[in-house]
Amino acid sequence: MPTSLYTPTRVTLGKGAENYLGKELRREGARKVLIHYGSERIVKDGLMKTLTDQLDKEGINYVTLGGVKPNPRVSLVREGIELGRKEAIDYIVAAGGGSVIDSAKAIAYGLYDKSGGDVWDFYNGTRKPEGAYPIGVILTLSATGSEMSDSSVITNEETGMKRGYNSDYCRPKFALLNPELTYTVPPYHTSCGTADMMMHTIERFFHSGKSLDLTDNLSIALLRTVVENGIKVLQDPKDYKARKNLMWASSLSHNGLMQEGNEQRGDWACHQMEHELSGMFDVAHGAGLTAIWGTWARYVFLENPDRFSKLGEGVFGVKLSGSPERDAENSIRAFEDYFRQIHMPTSIKELGIRLTPKQLDELADNAVFHGKRTLGAFKVLQRDDIRAIFEKASV
Repeated sequence: MPTSLYTPTRVTLGKGAENYLGKELRREGARKVLIHYGSERIVKDGLMKTLTDQLDKEGINYVTLGGVKPNPRVSLVREGIELGRKEAIDYIVAAGGGSVIDSAKAIAYGLYDKSGGDVWDFYNGTRKPEGAYPIGVILTLSATGSEMSDSSVITNEETGMKRGYNSDYCRPKFALLNPELTYTVPPYHTSCGTADMMMHTIERFFHSGKSLDLTDNLSIALLRTVVENGIKVLQDPKDYKARKNLMWASSLSHNGLMQEGNEQRGDWACHQMEHELSGMFDVAHGAGLTAIWGTWARYVFLENPDRFSKLGEGVFGVKLSGSPERDAENSIRAFEDYFRQIHMPTSIKELGIRLTPKQLDELADNAVFHGKRTLGAFKVLQRDDIRAIFEKASV
């Protein structure tokens, strides 16, 4: 069966990229814009003024909505939809990282929807959107790749549910990527971003179908680049070349390129399990992923040990012994060693979380939507498999 790659986002990458906002919005025909952002850092750093000055010059009206948190909340999404309708905006600009972009995508779905229903319906699977308002991005954190992807993830803080939705409707029209805007990102969040973009590629690498050699080689090259530069930016936060490599890797890791030509889209069990973990405990997404991955890997690697060996050899130069099981274990250990090197956890216990039997049951039940689905493609995981992985990652 043929595969499909759709990447409509127009990317501007380099110093001063944010100064092209006015030009992009003029090209898009925007008349009134919602500027969506997270913390007041972009106001204090002067980025907001840089953006609004351009809109003033172009004669484009705007309103602003800040306050996006990691694991973005549906309550703020609803507020953005209400504000957007009241102000009759016709375009959304997300100035921030993945959480801001994901929140903007959810607002875009809600503004387009004329049914009178709730935007959470799209994320809990009871309805599908028929379109979305156009989105542009000024990226300030290299991590999720949401600036070019078809996905967004939102948390319902009332229920503790964290759910994602994928649709080409929400792919940004443009993304302005200036690596200098990531200089002030704290080291912990920088490392969470490094882990997240690595996992977007790793998830796609593990599946049970046939792989295209070129796609495998691109994935390995991207991971090597992230591994190298993830260390460099911790040593020197203002290493422009390293920041630029990470920013571009973030986009390429999640725009579909790293799965093109493969028979399956990837495994994604770790992502789905992490959604339940961060929905319950509000942990940082990248840290949640590394806390689960090693346990997942040891639980499933016998399905195809050579797949792990290929990745370990290609990314970290793991020397192969000829024993598939030993080589797979050494490859898993190499990834865990790297996660520790960038100060990421390799177990749920290292997140400071002690899961009770009741919480283990709830996490597993929620992950499979109470028996309505399984997880994974490399190895299909049932509810009891998922509970076992959560439990093993907690000790």
